Amino acid sequence: MLRFASYNIRRGVGTDRRKDLSRNLAVMREIDAAVVAVQETDPDVPSLAAHEQAIDAAQLSYDAVLLGPSQYMWRGNMVLVREDVTVYQATCISLPALEEPRGAIVVELTCDGVDFRVVAMHLGLVGLWRNWQADTVLAHISALERQKSLVMMGDLNEWNTRWGCLGRFEAKHHVVAPGPSFHSKWPLLPLDRIITSPEVTIMGAGVHNTELARLASDHLPVWADVEIPIA
Repeated sequence: MLRFASYNIRRGVGTDRRKDLSRNLAVMREIDAAVVAVQETDPDVPSLAAHEQAIDAAQLSYDAVLLGPSQYMWRGNMVLVREDVTVYQATCISLPALEEPRGAIVVELTCDGVDFRVVAMHLGLVGLWRNWQADTVLAHISALERQKSLVMMGDLNEWNTRWGCLGRFEAKHHVVAPGPSFHSKWPLLPLDRIITSPEVTIMGAGVHNTELARLASDHLPVWADVEIPIA
């Protein structure tokens, strides 16, 4: 069983309007996930070195999946993996967008001899474009030569499960609804989601709603404990 988490950190700016990345890292330490999809890392940082230094300072056993500066153009997508998770391939895919560039990260991983795939994304604010972005992600995944257990996660900016991009994902995957994650002070909207392929078993899921999490960002992180079958 592995824990996955998704967290929009809003560039480290908390609900008190102070910028303090160490609080977000402390929240991640509370969650203790094997893989974390992070959105809105700081676009002003020219490389991930500063983030890695902050991770080390917080004594988090994570490595950042390095993808270059393009990921900052996509609302700061970033993937962190625990030290017992091995990354052997990572790919960036560009998504159609209206208001600003959007993209997704596809990462091939292994842990304890089990191979799996993670997609980290941050979809747009306009519903029609979210649909096209979801279609692009799904088309890319289905075109891959080798299919494997899949966990997709991120800030989808969607709360309606009856239509829209969530309907696209739900057609062939399981959409986990951990609970309302936005706004962190008064969580009403389940914008942050975790999506799995059908053979993955969901053991538990939730919103990490602690005092620190409510302060560190306007989004609360979401998590899911999943069991990935051995291929």
